[in-house]
Amino acid sequence: MDSDSEMPVASDEEMVDDEDYYYYSDEGEGDDGDASGGGASGDEDVSAGDYEGREAEGSDEAVSTREQRYIVLSEKDISERQEEDISEVSALLLIPREEASVLLHHYKWDISKVNDEWFSDEDKVRGIVGLLMNGTDIHNSRKLTCGICFEGYSSDMMSSAGCAHFYCHECWEGYISAAVSQGPGCLSLRCPDPSCSAIVLQGMINKLGKHEDKEKYARFALRAYVESRKKTKWCPAPDCTCAVEFVSDVNYDVSCNCTFRFCWNCTEEAHRPVNCETVSKWILKNSAESENMNWILANSKPCPKCQRPIEKNQGCMHMTCTPPCKFEFCWLCLGSWVEHGERTGGFYACNRYESAKKEGVYDEAEARRERAKHSLERYMHYYERWASNQTSRQKAISDLQKAEKEQLAKLTDIYGIPETQLKFIIEAWSQIIECRRVLQWTYAYGYYLEDKVKSGFFEYLQGEAESGLERLHQCAEKDLLAFLPFSKHDTTEDHPSPAEFGEFRVKLAGLTSITRNYFENLVRALEDGLEDVQCAGEAATSSKASNSKKGGAKGKAAKKQPSRSSSDHSDDTWPCERCTFLNPSSADACTACDKQRY
Repeated sequence: MDSDSEMPVASDEEMVDDEDYYYYSDEGEGDDGDASGGGASGDEDVSAGDYEGREAEGSDEAVSTREQRYIVLSEKDISERQEEDISEVSALLLIPREEASVLLHHYKWDISKVNDEWFSDEDKVRGIVGLLMNGTDIHNSRKLTCGICFEGYSSDMMSSAGCAHFYCHECWEGYISAAVSQGPGCLSLRCPDPSCSAIVLQGMINKLGKHEDKEKYARFALRAYVESRKKTKWCPAPDCTCAVEFVSDVNYDVSCNCTFRFCWNCTEEAHRPVNCETVSKWILKNSAESENMNWILANSKPCPKCQRPIEKNQGCMHMTCTPPCKFEFCWLCLGSWVEHGERTGGFYACNRYESAKKEGVYDEAEARRERAKHSLERYMHYYERWASNQTSRQKAISDLQKAEKEQLAKLTDIYGIPETQLKFIIEAWSQIIECRRVLQWTYAYGYYLEDKVKSGFFEYLQGEAESGLERLHQCAEKDLLAFLPFSKHDTTEDHPSPAEFGEFRVKLAGLTSITRNYFENLVRALEDGLEDVQCAGEAATSSKASNSKKGGAKGKAAKKQPSRSSSDHSDDTWPCERCTFLNPSSADACTACDKQRY
C-alpha cells in the first residue's frame, strides 16, 4: 500500500489525553495530574526531565507486567530452588541429602508424591530406587579383588555403592565416565554388578569421577530438575543457560535475559498472532518435500515411456528423454515424435493436442497441473514476504545494536543530551523489531485463512500495518541520519538545531506509540479469529449512512476524529484525522505521522 493510506485509530475509551499521547500511549493521567507535555500546542518546549520520567515509568510498568506472566531463572536461581527442595525432603524424611536428591529425581521432583510413597511403604521405595538401609563395611587390613579387572587391592583402594560389590577406584572412574558420556541416564546409575540394584550416589561421583564428568553430572541434575517441572522450560536459544517459569495461562510469548523471544508452549520463536498449530504446519511446509513435489507436478511432465519427470524450460516441442530411455516424444500430446512433423504443426505446435483438448481429453491432467501451479504460486507469494520480513527484522536488530553502541554517543556529543534521555530511539527500534516479527507471522496466518470475507478484511489490516511500520522504520532509519555527523570533520554548525531535534523526537516517539497501538490491536483481532468482521461491516454501513446525513465530505473526518469539546484545543492547533495528534496551525502535514492536513 502507499504511504498515504490511513491508519485506523483507537476508540475513544482507549485514547489518552492529547498532551501525553505521544509519550506513552498506554499511560493514563500523570501521577500528579499535571499535563506537562506542552508539545501538543507546538509553541512550548518538551521537558527532557519529564520525558525521561515518563519513559522510566512506562518501562517499570512493562517489567511488572512481564513478571506477572513469567519469571526468568538463571542457573544460580535454579540451583537454589533445587537445593531448597532437597533440604525440605531431607529434613522431613530424616535421610541424607544425597538420598533425598535421588528420591526427588526418581519421582520427577514431586515433593508431595515422594512423601506419600515414602510414608506409605519406605522399604518398597528403597527397593525401587536402590537405596540400601545399611552399607557394607570392610576392614582396612583386608585385601580385596576388583570385580571388573580382577586385580587385588587393599581395602582403601576399593569402594562400593553401599552394597557388597567392591571395585577398584580406577575401574569406578572408567565406569562413571562411560555412564556420563551416554547422557542423563547416569543420574540413575546402579552398581556394576548386574544382579545388584544399589544406586550410585552423587558423593561417589564427586569422589571417584573425573573433573569433567563431575561437571557434566551436575549439569544433567540441573537440567533434569527443570525438565521435570511442568511450568518451567529451558530457553531454546543457543548457549543460553536460563530457564523460564510460566505463571500465567495466556500469551505464551516470553523474553529471556539473553533477549531471545520464544513461545513457552512450543519453544519455537515467538509467533503471535499465529497459534502453535499453524506455526508447526508452516515450518513443516517450509522444510517438507511436499513443495518439491508440487513444483515437479506444476513444471514437468512424465516421460510416456519411463515415467521420469522432465522439465521443459525452453526450445521446441520435440523432447528426448535422458539415457538409457532416449524416447522422443511431443511435449504437448506426449505422443511419439515419429508420428509428428509439418502436418501436425511442426516443432512449435501440435494439432493433435489442440483437437484433443477441445474434445476434453486433456482436461483432467491439465486441471491438475494448473491447480498445482496455482498452489505453488500462492505458497511462494506468502513465503517470500514471510522471509522478507524475517530478513528486515534481522537488519533492524543490527541497526538497534548500532544505535546503542554508536549513534547515542554521537548525539550526546552534538546536542549535549544524556543518553538516558535518548531512549526514545531505542524504543523505536525495539518496536520496529517486534512489529517486523508480528508482520512476518501474519503471512503464515493469511496462508491458512480460508474464509474469503475475513481474508479481504485481513489483507486490508495487513496493508495498513505495513504502511504504518514503513513510516516508523523510515523515520528511525533515514530521518535520524540528518542529525548524525557524516564525517569526523563535521562541526556543530553542520547539523540541525536542537529545536529541530526536539521536533524529530516528538515525531519518532509519536510514530512509535501509534504503531505499537495499531499492532497490539491487530494481534488481538487475529488471535480472536477476526470474529468482529461482520459486526464491523454493519457498523461501517450505519456509520456511512449517519455521515451522509450530517454532510457529505465532512462525514469522514467526523467518523475518524473522536468527539471533543471546543475547549480541548485552542484555535492555533489542528487535530490529525489519522492519529489525533494536535499540530500547530502553521504545519501543513501532521508532525507525528506525515498525514496531509487537507
